[in-house]
Amino acid sequence: MSLCLRYCQNQEEAEDALMEAYVKIYDNMKTFRYQSSLETWMRRICVNISINKIRARKFNWQDISENEYQIGYDDHAFDQVNVDQIMKFIGKLPDGYRTIFNMFAIEGYSHKEISETLGIDEGTSRSQLAKARKVLQSMLHQLNPNPHEQ
Repeated sequence: MSLCLRYCQNQEEAEDALMEAYVKIYDNMKTFRYQSSLETWMRRICVNISINKIRARKFNWQDISENEYQIGYDDHAFDQVNVDQIMKFIGKLPDGYRTIFNMFAIEGYSHKEISETLGIDEGTSRSQLAKARKVLQSMLHQLNPNPHEQ
């Protein structure tokens, strides 16, 4: 459920995605080929169904030039924050940023895989990730305006 919540817009959409995932997993269990762990296979199904929920909302990915994704951010901005706070901040990101951030930073997809899965350019994936990081950094800065003074 937590995986679906990271992608979906609200609790009901996440519950719907999870139920669809359960059905798909059950219906396709006989086709599982043990080329990866069962958990990885099940997670991939949950992610794909959650992404389909985003697509069903007719979300438009913003295409951005290659140069725009090179936005600076501070790698140490996250050092003083616990996981629950970070997950709440991720949940507040706009759909595009949140989806790309989850796929890249949490699920471990490459920009190429994200691009193929979502039907977007790799540059768009990179820019959405960079902007997500920048927004998260801004949220963290508001929480702790002077992180170096601790």
